[in-house]
Amino acid sequence: MFGKKSKKPSNRIDSLIGAGTRVVGDVHFRGGLRIDGEVVGNVRADGDESSTLVLSEHARIEGAVSVTHAMVNGLVNGPIVSSEFLELQPQARISGDVVYNRLEVHLGAIVKGQLEHQNAAPRAIELKLASGS
Repeated sequence: MFGKKSKKPSNRIDSLIGAGTRVVGDVHFRGGLRIDGEVVGNVRADGDESSTLVLSEHARIEGAVSVTHAMVNGLVNGPIVSSEFLELQPQARISGDVVYNRLEVHLGAIVKGQLEHQNAAPRAIELKLASGS
């Protein structure tokens, strides 16, 4: 009624980078991605669809992250852009700037960088006047 609704996070995990796995190079994905291992490169969701990144407490990313939704409980050395929702869980360790729309920070999470709030696409508000007859 009052503009575009926010994209809902993907409730399923389509891809997994398991514990003990090290990926060197950029990772592009659609839908949901869970990382329990290590990525040395950028992690980016492709397309305009909703995307979800889950980073476990033992996971590590050395590079930039760009997604719509993220739940971080591991280490990220690089900037994070989350266009919809970002949750920093207790073991989250971020060394880089964070751009977010909605943010939840749990006790114990650490960010070494700037936090910048960025609104989602501007909402168009339609006003209708009641007729006087």
